[in-house]
Amino acid sequence: MKASKEIETGKTLWTPARIAFTILVLSMLAAFGVSNCTSSDEKHESPSATTTAPSTNSAPGPAVPRAPAALAAPAAITTLPASIVDTELRAANGAPIKLSNYNGKVLLVNLWATWCGPCRLETPELVKIYKEFKQQGVEVVGLSTENPDMSADAVKKFISDFNVNYRIGWATPEVALTLMQGRDAIPQSFVIGRNGRVVRRFIGFNPISVPPQIKEAIQQALNDKGTAD
Repeated sequence: MKASKEIETGKTLWTPARIAFTILVLSMLAAFGVSNCTSSDEKHESPSATTTAPSTNSAPGPAVPRAPAALAAPAAITTLPASIVDTELRAANGAPIKLSNYNGKVLLVNLWATWCGPCRLETPELVKIYKEFKQQGVEVVGLSTENPDMSADAVKKFISDFNVNYRIGWATPEVALTLMQGRDAIPQSFVIGRNGRVVRRFIGFNPISVPPQIKEAIQQALNDKGTAD
């Protein structure tokens, strides 16, 4: 008799409605977790990722090589080295991008790719952030990690589809690897102060937590009145 009651109780606890609710909650937790891609994901992108935003053409072959496993990851950079800021980077439109041209300004550098689902989710938020802060002198530069020749059309289509209002170009493999510091994941974003120091680094994207944290880091950089060293 007791066993029968326990079985009935178990049936009552796991009604179809409660099972459906549990599945929904687990799905939401998965959806709002921090997500990212690696350079090896390009050929194995899941179908669900391609439906999160307007689709673009994939460009074969990642431009950024995976760091050799035998090498230890370099220490986190606190200031962008000259090898990064002085490099001329190919731009999707207009003159080449040179990060040193932004000295004395608060700068957000974003590493991304057209085939990366989390990057597609993040881009509209970066568009909003740039619109909100550009009058305060904040600049945003998006650097694709793809091969610039193979992805040129896809990147231009991406800019149009997402109404990107900030400068877009390509990171060279050396620039990308230096910024990634052994973490082969995108998107990655760097908020850089007027003095060239990295205020905060973001790896991956969470639609709930990351946008306000980026804004907080930008505001922190704006509040620091120090000039470039």
